[in-house]
Amino acid sequence: MFDLHPRLAADTAFVADWAVSRVLLMDDARYRWIVLVPRVANAVELHDLTQPDRAVLLDEIVKSSERLKRLAVATKINVGALGNLVPQLHVHVVARSPRDPAWPGPVWGHSSAVPYERPARDAFIREFLNAH
Repeated sequence: MFDLHPRLAADTAFVADWAVSRVLLMDDARYRWIVLVPRVANAVELHDLTQPDRAVLLDEIVKSSERLKRLAVATKINVGALGNLVPQLHVHVVARSPRDPAWPGPVWGHSSAVPYERPARDAFIREFLNAH
């Protein structure tokens, strides 16, 4: 059975469940940042997924990347599956540009998050879900 790691649950907002991934929005209004969590029990590494699930996850990463690139008018999309603090397999998809506070460095550990105000968060989630 799939259970979302408590830290991911605390740091994100639910967006949707796609074929393999739970789609989450990182609660930091400075960045357009999606987290994809494969809904597979005990998955820690990419190789813990079946080949078909890995293929679908890659498609979901691409889908998220394309949507974020358009919505955020991003210069670059960063994709990473670190898992040093949260062992549950999850993939960060982050829209980046020279306008963001961490550019050109990594967003991880740059500074404290700035939580979304609920209306702005909900509006971005709707935009993301409706983007094609």
